[in-house]
This record gives sequence, C-alpha cells and structure tokens, in this order.
Amino acid sequence: MSFQFASPWWLLLLPLVVLVIRTLKRSDQGFPIRFSSLQLIKPLRPARTIRARQLLIVARAVALTLFILALARPQAGRKLTEINSEGVDIMLVIDVSGSMDAMDFTLEGGAVSRLEVVKDVVKRFIQNQNGNRLGLVVFGSEAYTQCPLTLDYGVLTSFVDRLETGMAGKETAIGSALSVATTRLKDLPGKEKIVVLLTDGASNSGPVGPLEVAEASASFGVKVYAVGIGSEGFAPMPRRTLLGTILDQVKVEFDEKTLQEIARLTSGRYFFATDTDTLARIYETIDQLEKTEKKVKEYMDYHELFAPFLLAGLAVLLAEIVLANTRLRKLP
Repeated sequence: MSFQFASPWWLLLLPLVVLVIRTLKRSDQGFPIRFSSLQLIKPLRPARTIRARQLLIVARAVALTLFILALARPQAGRKLTEINSEGVDIMLVIDVSGSMDAMDFTLEGGAVSRLEVVKDVVKRFIQNQNGNRLGLVVFGSEAYTQCPLTLDYGVLTSFVDRLETGMAGKETAIGSALSVATTRLKDLPGKEKIVVLLTDGASNSGPVGPLEVAEASASFGVKVYAVGIGSEGFAPMPRRTLLGTILDQVKVEFDEKTLQEIARLTSGRYFFATDTDTLARIYETIDQLEKTEKKVKEYMDYHELFAPFLLAGLAVLLAEIVLANTRLRKLP
C-alpha cells in the first residue's frame, strides 16, 4: 500500500494556516475598554466561554488545513508489478554410475564421493535460478527422467537429494542420457534449450553413441554444456569388507575428447573439474551464461481520498460556525 498527493503544490498553502490563526487571535481580542481602576475587575475570572472561544480558532485552522489537503488530492493505492520473461529450459543430466563413488573430492574438509559433491553444487545451482524451468535426467547403464521440467525448485532439490550411485546401473551410457534429455527439450517452443551434462567417465554402454546423439541435439537447437569431473589415472574407491570400508586405488577411464566434441557440435562449452571449488565455479559460469532477460512493468492502482478530507473540513467548519453563533457567541 502506498500514499501520494496528485496535486502536491497545493500543500504550499499550509504555512498560510499559521497566518490565519494569528489574524483570528487579534480580531478576537475586540476593542480596548478604559477603566478608572483595574482593582475592581482583578477578582473576576474570565468566563469559561471566553477560554473556550480559543477552540473556534483551532477549528477554523483545522478546517482550512483539511481543505488544503483535499485540494492536493490525496490518493492511496497498491504498486503492481508485471514481470515478463522468456525462461530458459535446462535439463540437468547427472552421471550416477559406479565410478561416481570415487572419493577424490573434499567437502567441508572431509573426503567425500564425487556424487556427494555434485549433489551439493547442483542444489546451489538450482537455488540461484529465477524463471528458468529445470529438469533432471540420471544415467548409468540406463538413462531416465528423474524429474520433468519444472519451476518448483523445492521438488527438484528433493530429487537431487535422493540420488545414489548405481540407481541406473554401474556403467556409463552418455548417448542414452543425451537422447532422453533432447527428447524432453526438442519440441518445446522456448528460444533456449540447454543440457548440462555431468560425467566422470567414458561412454561404455547404451545402444547409441554420444556423438551421433549430439548431432541430433544440435539439429533441434539443443545446446550442451559438458562437465567432466574427477582425477585422471587412479582414484580412491570404497570397498566394503568384513572389517569395514577400505579405499582401493582403482584405475578410472575418462574420455575428454568426446565431451569436447559434444560441446562443439551443439555450440556449447566444455568444462573440467578436479576439485569442489572448480566444479562450483563451473556451475556459476553456466548460470551467468544462461541468465534470462526480464521486462519489468510497474503501475499503480490508486483511488482518490480527497472526499473524506473535504467532508471532514466542512464538518469542522460547520461546527465552528454553529458554536460561534450559539454557545460561544461573542457580543460586540
């Protein structure tokens, strides 16, 4: 709720109220009367009506103030805002294959799996969105849509929280993942269709190759940001034994050239992260690259309030006139 005066220049008359009060006080004093001695009238107290006549001056000042405020046209209303934006449609494609269990990343000072770091960074990425529709595809040996495109970021975050390695199989089907994401995006009317593909390995599963799918994605206007993560060569992999969980150094495969080619074919970009901070910066960069332009239109819905001020002024003035000619009447 907001308040304003449509004709505020009338408020410049308010100082005149003070001048009117002084003038009325002088005129109310009447003409001086000469007495031979003031000792005769000193014991007399002024009548209550004489003191009450000061209220007439106050009433006249209040009425005049209310009339000036009415002339200034007070208005009250609400500020309404319309935001028109063409949001970007983004499918987050996350690798949940067995190699995402590798514990070569740290989070808050402790060693954690690649997937735990990805979940933390992706959730922060989701929280920074405003107007973009996001969806989630997970893949391992298979690929499927975990969450369709939505503006409900809370629901999407809950799906990210529930991600586990192996939930879609132990191997890596990058081609299948791109195919599922592209199918979700290809027929949408939006100008921007983005896939953020994150993986730590080489495509070794699925009926279709990733480059073949990338060419199809490009034909549908889908842009792929490919993010590779993990250390190269060997990585510590947890293994459960009767004595507890131990870490084995396991050789890991990573196909950087394929990811670079996927990005090139779809006019996207390729990124690589070997630590948590770099991965966070990559998602911040992607967020900045895909900021949407918003057209904001603001307008005010006002209604006039001059009538209450005018009626109040008339009521005070009428009361002043009635009292001045009856109860508080002054004889010449």
